[in-house]
Amino acid sequence: MNVLLVDDEEKFRTAVARQLTVRGYTVHEAGTGEQGIAIARTTTLDIVILDMRLPGMNGTAVLKEIKQISPLTEVIMLTGQATVKTAMEAITMGAFDYMTKPMGIDELIYKMEDAHKKRKLKTQQINAAAPADENNEQTN
Repeated sequence: MNVLLVDDEEKFRTAVARQLTVRGYTVHEAGTGEQGIAIARTTTLDIVILDMRLPGMNGTAVLKEIKQISPLTEVIMLTGQATVKTAMEAITMGAFDYMTKPMGIDELIYKMEDAHKKRKLKTQQINAAAPADENNEQTN
């Protein structure tokens, strides 16, 4: 699974990235929304773990941009101050789910695996709906 972790808290980002890497995930890191978007433009991502509060672009603006770049990429939003309003806004904009910090690594991985299953299902549905064409290869 190819994962992008966007969070401006370097210690948190580094610790989560290390724990995910040890468990076999390929992890890309970004400290700002702009860096995350740049990575999303050049890398095929399965999952984005995205902090709501970032310097410059906030998490919802980054979510919107990532969904435009790659609609099938699933995004899990993170925040230290969850509210029902912001959670619903993120879900409405296309986020897979919403988690509050701090969270356990096992809980995050569980959400990531669920999001990855959803992404694979959507990809399969799109591939099944596409007309069969020898010149048009379908990828997962």
